[in-house]
Amino acid sequence: MPKIKSSPFDARALSKKYRTSVAKLIKMWKNGQSDVEIATLTGIDLLTLRQIKTDIEMAHRKLRLAKRKEALAKAQASLPHQIFLRPLI
Repeated sequence: MPKIKSSPFDARALSKKYRTSVAKLIKMWKNGQSDVEIATLTGIDLLTLRQIKTDIEMAHRKLRLAKRKEALAKAQASLPHQIFLRPLI
C-alpha cells in the first residue's frame, strides 16, 4: 500500500485564489496533457495556468531546500570535533 504524501502547498487556497480546481489541473498534468490542452479544456487563460504551475513548483522547491538545510545541519552537528594540537617545539 503506497504511503500518502502530504502536499507542501495548500490546494484549497490555490483553488480559491485562482477560482479553479487545482487538484484537477494536477491530475491533468500527471496524465501528460500539455498546458495548451488543459487551457482549452478548462477555459483557463494560459498565463494563469502557468502562474499556478509556478506556485506549485516554488512550494516544492522550498520544501526540498528546507529538507536539505535540515539534513546538512544534522550532519554537521553529528560530526565529532577534533582538536589538533601543534607539538611544542
